[in-house]
Amino acid sequence: MFEDSVAGVTSEAAELKELKDGGGQAERPLANVNLDMIMDVSVTVSIEVGRARMSINDLLKLSQGAIIELDRMAGEPLDVLVNGTLVARGEIVVVKEKFGIMLTEVVSPEERLRRLR
Repeated sequence: MFEDSVAGVTSEAAELKELKDGGGQAERPLANVNLDMIMDVSVTVSIEVGRARMSINDLLKLSQGAIIELDRMAGEPLDVLVNGTLVARGEIVVVKEKFGIMLTEVVSPEERLRRLR
């Protein structure tokens, strides 16, 4: 036991147990997880053609008809992002006079987790 000389409080050392990752539960494969509770959750899906970096000064000089050079070559796959996370890549298609995207590659769950770290 230790005694605090200022406040006169007596304290004891606590015994701490080692914690295990996952709360001691074995990891379950995604196929066995019941996702029914989250099926109605809305997410934002966006398609990224490319990116450009510019100063605020150059940004303020833009006007109608200006061209911004992107970091991608024509014909490269577009990124499909869900809530800002890359989940797939694809190509632009036209369906009934509307643009769409045909997925050419889906990012694996392992790759998505690796990108989060």
